[in-house]
Parts: sequence; C-alpha cells; structure tokens
Amino acid sequence: METTPLLIVDGANVVGSRPDGWWRDRAGAAARLRDALVPVAAAGVPPELPPPLEVVLVVEGAARDVPAVPGVAVVSAPGSGDDTIVALVAAAPERRRAVVTADRELRARVGALGAEVYGPRRLPR
Repeated sequence: METTPLLIVDGANVVGSRPDGWWRDRAGAAARLRDALVPVAAAGVPPELPPPLEVVLVVEGAARDVPAVPGVAVVSAPGSGDDTIVALVAAAPERRRAVVTADRELRARVGALGAEVYGPRRLPR
C-alpha cells in the first residue's frame, strides 16, 4: 500500500485563478504552474500535508502537451479535466488524496470519494 499522499492539481482551474495573462499562452502558464509545483513535492503543503507528496498536474486543451518534470507528473486529460481528476482520485482509495481546485462541482465530486480539497491559494505562485 502506497503511503505517500497524492496531491492532484486542477491545472486549468488553478491557472485560471491567477490573472497574469495566462489566456495568451495557456501551455506556458501550465508549464509555469508545473515548475512552481516542483518544491511542493519535497516541502508539502503546510500544515495540512506534510512531505513528501506525489504531485500530479492534470492539464487539458491547449496545455495538453506540457511534459512532466522530476517531482511533478503531468496527466493530459483526454476529455474533461474534471473527469480525469475524479478518475485519479477513485483509482487510489487506499491513499490520502488531496485535490487543488476552486471548481465547486469538482470539489463535491472528489469530496464524495474521500479526497481533501484545497483552494488554489494553498499553492506557491
């Protein structure tokens, strides 16, 4: 049984929560978010999620080709990013799972599966 907590980040939602011009370059914004998540794997999300963490960034649309980097896995959603996140949560029922999103419907869906939910502000910028 895997004991490392799983942190799943709703890439489109988190990127969209930051008014930094992301709409001009969605793939670039997703890559910047991915890079900002690298230290989260080692540092955790204090105080709720102590390190180490397995960090998974779910991307979709124009950001689908953003590659993984050491410390952050990237999952390209074949359709809905929300459905992919729910599937990742459902696939690991024995693990502690946390999802970062501000999407109310997604929060309810993953919460019903036992995942913890955090808003985008819990992540480094």
